[in-house]
Amino acid sequence: MAHNPEKTETARTALLVIDVQKGQFDKATPVYRAETLLANINLLASRARAAGSPVFVIQHCNDSYLKEGSEGWSLHGDFRSDSGDIGILKRHPDSFKETDLEAHLRGLGAGRVAICGLVTHGCVKATCLGALARGFGAVLAADAHSSFSPKASALVDEWNAALAAGGAEVLPSADIAF
Repeated sequence: MAHNPEKTETARTALLVIDVQKGQFDKATPVYRAETLLANINLLASRARAAGSPVFVIQHCNDSYLKEGSEGWSLHGDFRSDSGDIGILKRHPDSFKETDLEAHLRGLGAGRVAICGLVTHGCVKATCLGALARGFGAVLAADAHSSFSPKASALVDEWNAALAAGGAEVLPSADIAF
């Protein structure tokens, strides 16, 4: 495990797993590198749980393919959730907007969030920017976010660079410390 000299007890890291829902994987264009994405998300979640860090499983709700309670809204079957995970329902790309995510994080003493999930140029980007705007340290798992866009490979590279330039740490999943 990589050592992070800035990590202190006051900078506890929480994992945010964003929108890993069946409906996201059922689009005409498949999720780019879906198997690798899910494997890396499961790795992050397993490592966070083993370290005693909170894991937030965030699900988007809308009036179409992610309608709350529908099959598409359900978590992808290959994502290994845990009974100790904290569920957050959201209706906006930024997982902080009109949710209790920030209050949960602050209550748990988390000053840093590791971010993974779907989609790169939508909810992942917005949540990363939302975390930074609220004073949280943000680390983006460079190999654990994706989209169902035909341009997904370029979008992943573009937003890894843009979010790093904007203040986020961008690291491979294996290098993220909890």
